Amino acid sequence: MGWVSHLKDAGFTVKTTDVPDVTPIKTENGIPQRVFSCHTALVDGYVIEGHVPAEDIERLLRERPDITGISVPGMPVGAPGMEGPNPQEFAVISFDDDGQMTVFATHTP
Repeated sequence: MGWVSHLKDAGFTVKTTDVPDVTPIKTENGIPQRVFSCHTALVDGYVIEGHVPAEDIERLLRERPDITGISVPGMPVGAPGMEGPNPQEFAVISFDDDGQMTVFATHTP
């Protein structure tokens, strides 16, 4: 898993659990359906959804905003673990318990 390797390379300790249906984990942790992706992680009180770059997780943990978590919706080429030809610009979206979403960071190739 490329994203897990990316996080380990950045110094995170990662424990993975494969489940047959990820939807209950996403809904139980307050992830708005509009920002669902493939991976869900729980890090120090925050929810991380999708191929979020380690630098954005580090910033989240440093700044500790009053949000539920951050997400990279979908699986954009160029996000960590999704490397490939023709990388795309992508956004990291923050979300809170009320479903409010804002751009947390943008990444350009």
